[in-house]
Amino acid sequence: MLKIGVLGAGHLGKIHLRLLQQSDKYELVGFYDPNQENAEKVSKEFGYKHFSTIATLIHAVDVIDIVTPTLSHYKCAKVAIKSGKHVFIEKPISNTVEEAEEIIALAKEYNVKGQVGHVERFNPAFIATKNMIENPMFIETHRLAEFNPRGTDVPVVLDLMIHDIDAILSVVKSKVKNINASGVSVISDTPDIANARIEFENGCVANLTASRISMKNMRKSRFFQKDAYISVDFLEKKCEVVKMKDAPEVPGDFDMILQNAEGVKKQIYFSNPEVEQNNAILDELESFADAIINDTEPVVTLEQATEALRVAYQIIDCFKK
Repeated sequence: MLKIGVLGAGHLGKIHLRLLQQSDKYELVGFYDPNQENAEKVSKEFGYKHFSTIATLIHAVDVIDIVTPTLSHYKCAKVAIKSGKHVFIEKPISNTVEEAEEIIALAKEYNVKGQVGHVERFNPAFIATKNMIENPMFIETHRLAEFNPRGTDVPVVLDLMIHDIDAILSVVKSKVKNINASGVSVISDTPDIANARIEFENGCVANLTASRISMKNMRKSRFFQKDAYISVDFLEKKCEVVKMKDAPEVPGDFDMILQNAEGVKKQIYFSNPEVEQNNAILDELESFADAIINDTEPVVTLEQATEALRVAYQIIDCFKK
């Protein structure tokens, strides 16, 4: 079992602590939180060991799980990596692309592994359909959330849309060619609702919408490709696949047949891939343990997370224009 320590015991940090305590792959050594009052409360309530400094925690473990505010990700990762520890960093990887690139360089220099918490990669509905998403040419995503003041310290693009940016970059095997975007600040200093259009070199277009001032929660993505349409509901953890194939010579009574203007007939059929329920946060943490133990590439690499951050900032730059 790998010894792990958690930096940050806020809302998400407490979830990580609870799951790591349950894990068969980690031994939870303890945590550090700069808020002494909160640290003592969490320690007393759940029994986790509270370390008085970051340094003492880092020296006691093999892996550091960074669940602090984004602004401190780089500083925490730098200290941990330079101590030779593997790092799991909550998304986004850091506050700037420059910081992210330095984290990559340090991880290579000190020969440690890093993974970033883009948790939607472990969403069971996405896992169930990912192998079916082949060369999509149009993608549409909606990530809408009811207002929560906890995320308003960063633009909605870094808070919410980055999940979809990462998922899209993981399935589109092409470089970004062009980005257009607009965002509106409604109750925060930074945009609360945003729309982005990402064009890829291979012709694929992705249209992303994110809002944190919605009346209801929604996290849906739709992928359109030749002869198939794939819908993924990240919130309800459901998916739907609609495929087309050449119609049989003699269609059955219940076959759905479409005929275009040229007389070409296609049969439509539906499939609902089996979605195996899981705990995505536990799975992402344990997949990192597997990558360390087996010396394999993590599911969400530091480089991939940096690319998602780079695209997110290109979208934010469009707002300024």
